[in-house]
Amino acid sequence: MRIGMGLNYSGGFAETVEEVGDLEKAGLDIAFVPEAYSFDAVSQLGYLAAKTSTIELASGIFQIYTRTPSLTAMTAAGLDFVSNGRFVMGLGASGPQVIEGFHGVKYDAPLGRTREVVEICRKVWRREKVEYRGKYYQVPLPAEKGTGLGKPLKLINHPVRERIPILIASLGPKNVELTAEIAEGWEPIFFHPEKAASVWGEPIAKGKAKRDPSLGELQVYASPALAIGDDVDHMLDWVRPSLALYIGGMGAKGKNFYNDLAVRYGYEEAAEKIQDLYLAGKKDEAAAAVPDDLVRAVSLIGPESYVKERVAAFAEAGVTTLNVTPLAADRNGRVQLIEKFRKICD
Repeated sequence: MRIGMGLNYSGGFAETVEEVGDLEKAGLDIAFVPEAYSFDAVSQLGYLAAKTSTIELASGIFQIYTRTPSLTAMTAAGLDFVSNGRFVMGLGASGPQVIEGFHGVKYDAPLGRTREVVEICRKVWRREKVEYRGKYYQVPLPAEKGTGLGKPLKLINHPVRERIPILIASLGPKNVELTAEIAEGWEPIFFHPEKAASVWGEPIAKGKAKRDPSLGELQVYASPALAIGDDVDHMLDWVRPSLALYIGGMGAKGKNFYNDLAVRYGYEEAAEKIQDLYLAGKKDEAAAAVPDDLVRAVSLIGPESYVKERVAAFAEAGVTTLNVTPLAADRNGRVQLIEKFRKICD
């Protein structure tokens, strides 16, 4: 089992890179830099690439609406170059709250746009002249929509790799089906090993049936919180606010993908209650309403023997990388936790 970790996107670059160096030595395989509405992910990824040597670096995630497809491809090629082939491009649609609320860009057609972005990126990396006529992106811009002077161009530089691995963060059945068809990796949120087959099994199978064999096996990146010890059960409560935020606060009624996921997991009544409380401003009550068994199922919190059993459950459900959130008070605690977890996973 490979081990990954998402980095703090609101901290300083220098402090983060020092910690990543220690985590690299402790056995971390891949570090993810999120991009929400703090500093952009690219700046930190470039900084990390220059300061590390073996660890893979991933965007977690680039939002498909905030860069043109060609710029997304150029950025990924640049990061793969400065990291000497260690970059993994995480893509995702994010949600209306960030895309429309922060960027002022219309959130529409995430499925179709994701497919077209991926297809254009791979053309750029192969150094083909980019001629693309999709429903959402036309490259070059047709004469009737522009000056009529546009002509196909290809990337000037030679990328380190002509196929940079792409992983897609997706939740809905159609989005997951698309991911299993076109991406090297899939990044679900709040992965429940015992419910994964019933919720995602069919769309994954449909996507794999159309998958290009050259993509290899679909890599699955689950993201549980991590705490190991005989006295860590209280840390389950540390996970509740995050679950409540997503299930309750990431979108309006009827437009919250994470709430929909909780419903598909079988928590319809709890999901409605969490959302009602959260949208009413009762965040603590919303967190308290998150079911205990859901918190435990999507986390790795407990004694070493229990965590080892849960790692096996994630692996049995198809997970290949555990992109953990170490629940520790400081940098040394996180590094020690990764060291301990590395021994469990080996």
